[in-house]
Amino acid sequence: MESNVPQNLKYAKSHEWLLIEGATATVGITDHAQHELTDIVFVELPAMGRQLTAGEACAVVESVKTASDIYTPAAGEVCEVNAALAGNPGLINTDPYGQGWLFKLKLAPAETGQGLLAAAAYRSQIGS
Repeated sequence: MESNVPQNLKYAKSHEWLLIEGATATVGITDHAQHELTDIVFVELPAMGRQLTAGEACAVVESVKTASDIYTPAAGEVCEVNAALAGNPGLINTDPYGQGWLFKLKLAPAETGQGLLAAAAYRSQIGS
């Protein structure tokens, strides 16, 4: 199956995406990841104000198949979480790059998402 891999995002090898907008970044899981997990039934998001370092496990997504740790692709402070997921975690399945985002970070100084993959490299990693 061909996964949707938007060109404007950066990707972690662990299947999270990052959208940097100024000093803030939005984090979610990729279309490939949600497809592999199948039906997502529960999401545990990081606490507001939590300081994260790039690569740190900070959230959990549970599907009918398994529970998976979510790793932050960038360093920063959690400044917003997607409250809509509490009542409808399936948004991650239906709209992983839109309404299914997980949390937002106030990026740490000098954080640029360096080391993350561009869309073409991520597409190559997942064989899409």
